[in-house]
Amino acid sequence: MSSLSTELDRYLAIRRSLGYNLSTSERNLRKFTAFADREDAEYVTTALFLRWQEVFGSANKQTWSRRLGMVRLFAQWLHCLDPKHEVPPQSLIPSRIRRTRPYIYSEDEIRRIVSAASELPSANGVRSLSVSTLFGLIAVTGLRVSEALSLDTSDIDWDSGVLTLRQGKLGKARLLPVSDCTRLQLVDYVRERDRLLRTTAEPLFVSDLGRRLGDCSARYNFAVVCQSIGLRSPQKYNRHGRGPRIHDLRHTFAVRTLLNWYRIGKDPSREMIRLTTYLGHSNPAHTYWYIEAVPELLELASRRVGDEAGL
Repeated sequence: MSSLSTELDRYLAIRRSLGYNLSTSERNLRKFTAFADREDAEYVTTALFLRWQEVFGSANKQTWSRRLGMVRLFAQWLHCLDPKHEVPPQSLIPSRIRRTRPYIYSEDEIRRIVSAASELPSANGVRSLSVSTLFGLIAVTGLRVSEALSLDTSDIDWDSGVLTLRQGKLGKARLLPVSDCTRLQLVDYVRERDRLLRTTAEPLFVSDLGRRLGDCSARYNFAVVCQSIGLRSPQKYNRHGRGPRIHDLRHTFAVRTLLNWYRIGKDPSREMIRLTTYLGHSNPAHTYWYIEAVPELLELASRRVGDEAGL
């Protein structure tokens, strides 16, 4: 009988071949299967999940509901191979899906984030260079963190300034044009990165060792930067703490784009599909959500509707 960790390798390989980005699921499932192997558990059961929950650490109900969903998908796949595997019921941790209200950074906060990132301790200067450029690129393009980290140097058309995103959400690829200012910033970054590494690197964003920068590393560095400039409270033991997130840079880009449309008199209903496509949203409703989530946008939208109705 193969261990659950071995079965997880097969499960992840099959799902990745279908185009899924599984970085978050893999982290949680590897912890779950490692616990199961320590318990000498041959099969997934509801009781096994509950025991893992007890020792994994504290988290809110929404987080545990997502973790349950990850385990359930894995368990369903295992159940098809061997009915002795039990699929924990979804009702085990009921949770209502609720999107976190975005934090909208000011231009000054974004400048401070990038500046503080450029001063992070680094063995050869690559870490600070990479993370500061990463945060800046997400801020001016609205890229998802995973999309930015998946970029290779060869994914950039250096003449036209078009990024090729081969690993977007749900495996969807798309082309992303950037401003000439951003293109030149990336040119300078790659030149300096290769000079510091004394070699060329295929991944765009790399660590001091020249390896692709990972999701955990990016989020940790962002938390450290936010703590250093007062956007998060200082934490012990390398904890991230709570506060504005790196994903909020994407939210800020989307909101500022919408605000600019309203302020210069463009019709957001006509322009929205462009932003939806640029952000890689699967449904325009996901883009319209920003209007409801940000009070200033909701007020502008309401005022526009009133003007059109003659109210």
